[in-house]
Amino acid sequence: MGRGGGAVSPGYWQEERDDAPPAVADDVIDLVFTVRGRTLPADHAWALSEAIEALLPWFPDEPRAGLHLVHAAASGNGWQSPEDDDEGVLYLARRTRLVLRIPRERIDDARVLEGVTLDVAGHSLEVGTAREHLLSPLTTLYARHVIAPEGDEEAFLEDAARELAGLGIECKRMICGRTRHFRGPRGRVFTRSLMLDGLDFDASQQLQRSGLGPGRHHGFGLFVPHKAVK
Repeated sequence: MGRGGGAVSPGYWQEERDDAPPAVADDVIDLVFTVRGRTLPADHAWALSEAIEALLPWFPDEPRAGLHLVHAAASGNGWQSPEDDDEGVLYLARRTRLVLRIPRERIDDARVLEGVTLDVAGHSLEVGTAREHLLSPLTTLYARHVIAPEGDEEAFLEDAARELAGLGIECKRMICGRTRHFRGPRGRVFTRSLMLDGLDFDASQQLQRSGLGPGRHHGFGLFVPHKAVK
């Protein structure tokens, strides 16, 4: 550096890179409807999907479509959510939403639900306007319900790892959690929750688009962002 300062060798001065963040997939989105209603059955997987399919006959045959089941708060004002009770009901809050995961080209088709009142096993659900949500850029994902055989959770994780590998996805950490039974037309369906941590960005996007396991049109195997495990 010469007298008076200010001269810097270019070999020791590197400008900060302004890399653009990865582009979030937009070929599949969540279509989020406002709803009005008092209650839904706690176990509404088949009843809600059937009410939707009556108006969207293409829905069960669309491989990239899925239904997010409605979830109530765990408790409030002394009331405990009966989500694990087949015979219970969920009390809907003002912020409750109906969410469909669908390919972008199906958005207009799905908006047929706007302004319709669905009969969900005798419970009325008024569907309002919808807005589009892109998938999450986060790389820790969580599925509340993945269809699984009853029994050893280690076997469930091994099956999940094999299916992920078939999709070309490597997951560094998997944790399964709560179990749940649902009533289906052919008997009870057993599920486990599943959290995946340590995915890379592309794997997270692919898994949100594809889901894991069967039954996505009934609310199973869909992933949402989750707080990272650290």
